[in-house]
Amino acid sequence: MSRSILITGCSSGIGASAARILRERGWRVFASARQLCDVERLHAEGFDALLLDLDDSTSIHAAVNTLLTRTGGRLDALFNNGAYGLPGAVEDLSRDALRAQFETNLFGGLELTNLLIPVMRRQGHGRIVQCSSVLGFAAFPYRGAYNATKFALEGLTDTLRMELRGTGIQISLIEPGPIQTRFRANAHKAFLRWITIEGSAHEAQYRRQLERLTMEGPAAPFTLPPEAVVEKLIHALDSPRPRLRYPVTLPTIAFGWLRRLLPGRWMDAVLVRASGGGRR
Repeated sequence: MSRSILITGCSSGIGASAARILRERGWRVFASARQLCDVERLHAEGFDALLLDLDDSTSIHAAVNTLLTRTGGRLDALFNNGAYGLPGAVEDLSRDALRAQFETNLFGGLELTNLLIPVMRRQGHGRIVQCSSVLGFAAFPYRGAYNATKFALEGLTDTLRMELRGTGIQISLIEPGPIQTRFRANAHKAFLRWITIEGSAHEAQYRRQLERLTMEGPAAPFTLPPEAVVEKLIHALDSPRPRLRYPVTLPTIAFGWLRRLLPGRWMDAVLVRASGGGRR
């Protein structure tokens, strides 16, 4: 029997690449997306496609029920990939904006994970892979909402890993830096929805950010294709001893080392410079 995996956020980017490559490697891929048009396209491409909106508990439960019906109550792996970014200064974030970021990037994935852990416990094995970010341990300015969700994801994952010892369930974090995806386009939509530019103390900075969010091509150096993330995902799924964390891209590796070596204020200066003052 082929191994089965559920992947969230498969409409494009990392999720779409992971679904395609893992299917080529013999996995039965349950590819999920939050928009019906994307689900229909994934189904046409031959995937077991699921409608799954991480902001909606009803949608999460329905997707899990459908998946387990199709698999006879089993699932070998979960790749929590669905997320988006909300640019904006912390002082301009409303409670509703921050709540929306956490609903998608943390709460929905956690609810999904907690529904599937009992399935993996019963079968005595499973792999859970969380797509975090370099911003899960190195905060960039004007990324406060996204930073917060990824820092929280890392803390919850570390805790869950300790709580799952002895169950046969392995859990890993992947920490990408800049990757070629639709992340910037989706961040642009979120920015326009939640951030008021006029009258903000950061208005000039926001004008420059809008140029970055709408530009063509990579906005940051050392950008890699989504396949670089999938390479780490494959190791996390196949290795008898998967790593706890998988850094992807040179910035992630570099910031990981610098965070250990530099005093906090020096690290702040490095991160501000690396972010172009928030423009990247």
